[in-house]
Amino acid sequence: MHPSGSKLCVLYSIDRLFMQIKSTGIVFRAVKYGETSVIADIFTEEKGLHTFIGGGVRTAKAKMPFSLFQPMMVVELVAYFRDDPGAMNRLRELRASEVWKAIPFDIKRGAITLFMAEICRKCIQETEENRELFEYLLRVLRWLDATTLPIVNVHLHFLIELSGHLGFQPQFEPDDAQGERFFDLKEGIFLPVPPPSALYLQPDMTATLIAFLETPLEYCHEIQLSRAERKVFLGKLLQFYELHVPGFSGMNSPEILELVMG
Repeated sequence: MHPSGSKLCVLYSIDRLFMQIKSTGIVFRAVKYGETSVIADIFTEEKGLHTFIGGGVRTAKAKMPFSLFQPMMVVELVAYFRDDPGAMNRLRELRASEVWKAIPFDIKRGAITLFMAEICRKCIQETEENRELFEYLLRVLRWLDATTLPIVNVHLHFLIELSGHLGFQPQFEPDDAQGERFFDLKEGIFLPVPPPSALYLQPDMTATLIAFLETPLEYCHEIQLSRAERKVFLGKLLQFYELHVPGFSGMNSPEILELVMG
């Protein structure tokens, strides 16, 4: 048994070992269940991605209001937890950990968070602690909520930087910028000539990719792209994800992004 005050305490129920966990989490998805409940996929700082059920959250006097289950909400949770990837864990308490001042009220920021949530649902499957990834997501959300700079390229920068946390970010070396370069989407490498397959970026888009790799999030708005170029580049990045993330397909949020970003 863990000492009093620890984040984990052990509860015994029938023949199974349960833990009561307290953790910060980021909501990836939530669906209504039954009359008043909700089932949510939450990426926790302590235990990675797991599924939780919250009872009575869709009532007027809910202690855990349904508004806390919006995509990319950052929450503090207490739950009865089984260390089993297929388990349904029951939420005991839930409250906001970060109170967004702009994201819920700005249609463009909201569209970006929806896009982030959909990407995370499709790509992040870790059921173990990954604090580096958790801190990255939290940093992007905090910046997106607070910045007064243009955010038109944030979703592109997010895709490229997230690929590094997922293990397949393009490997760029300074010499790769010398002369005309092609980026092989399948192999994830820069080449001086087109690869044998048709899955590659032309030199102009390769230069855009290199610019994003070299530019911090805070300055990604300085990368100049037309609306048409941004749409094509996003499509290529999603194709890159399809080649490197098993089962990745069927994105819905890019259409919303295109509509609201203009």
